[in-house]
Amino acid sequence: MERSPLSFCLMLIITPLIFPDAVLCKTLKRDVKALNEIKASLGWRVVYSWVGDDPCGEGDLPPWSGVTCSIQGDYRVVTELEVYAVSIVGPFPTAVTNLLDLTRLDLHNNKLTGPIPSQIGRLKHLKILNLRWNKLQDVIPPEIGELKSLTHLYLSFNNFKGEIPLELANLPELRYLYLQENRLSGRIPPGLCSLPNLQHLDVGNNHLVGTLRELTRYEGCFPALRNFYLNNNYLTGGIPSQLANMTNLEILYLSYNKMSGAVPAEVAHIPRLTFLYLDHNQFSGRIPDAFYKHPFLKEMYIEGNSFKPGTRPIGVHRVLELSDSEFLF
Repeated sequence: MERSPLSFCLMLIITPLIFPDAVLCKTLKRDVKALNEIKASLGWRVVYSWVGDDPCGEGDLPPWSGVTCSIQGDYRVVTELEVYAVSIVGPFPTAVTNLLDLTRLDLHNNKLTGPIPSQIGRLKHLKILNLRWNKLQDVIPPEIGELKSLTHLYLSFNNFKGEIPLELANLPELRYLYLQENRLSGRIPPGLCSLPNLQHLDVGNNHLVGTLRELTRYEGCFPALRNFYLNNNYLTGGIPSQLANMTNLEILYLSYNKMSGAVPAEVAHIPRLTFLYLDHNQFSGRIPDAFYKHPFLKEMYIEGNSFKPGTRPIGVHRVLELSDSEFLF
């Protein structure tokens, strides 16, 4: 019976005494070299548990903490690297980009500085990239747009500047895009609206300009989007009636912008709309009655605008903040 590479490799690991001439399944030298370079750059205090020369484990030594390996053919390769909340200080470890089989890279809640290297585009199998809560700087590299398998991109709570790369619109599998709490400027790329699987888009607390109309003027825009966070920017213009075509929308967060005009009744027909934040803009007129009859709308904040007297909010005012549990995946 022909064995798969996986079963063959496992057999060689488990039964070297039965087959004394067999070669054990080794970790790919490329990955060993890359992880040892990362180990040297991070310092002993952070990676004291990384014992031995092989990150996938050898002999009685387990794999290094935060390192997950898989078997491909006759070798083991590193597929996940999770080193978070351990106060890593210093530049992004470029050697990470030599781990070409990575599907998950999680370095969040550290003190990484400097830019994300352009070589990040080499990680073609990457599905999850989590770098939030660091001190990363410079622009977001357009090479991230080469990561065609990416489903989760977390770059929030850093010091990124410049514009949101147009290339992010080239990520067909992207479901979660977190860019909030940076210093991003310019307009939100309209191409993002064509992403077929995007469910959560958060660009709040930046320096973005432009209008909602620019983002929603295409038919079939944001077909899967559920949560849309645009708060604390410099957006202008009104709420376009085309927003009603985003039938999966549940949260629309427009607080603290410079938007104006009347609130169109069509938005009240978004079937799953649950939270609507309009506060601290320049909206005027009245809120259409359809909003007050919506079966799922729990909260609608309207303070800090120029609505006509008697216009009422919905729900009890509270500050909307994401909990850590909402970042779990």
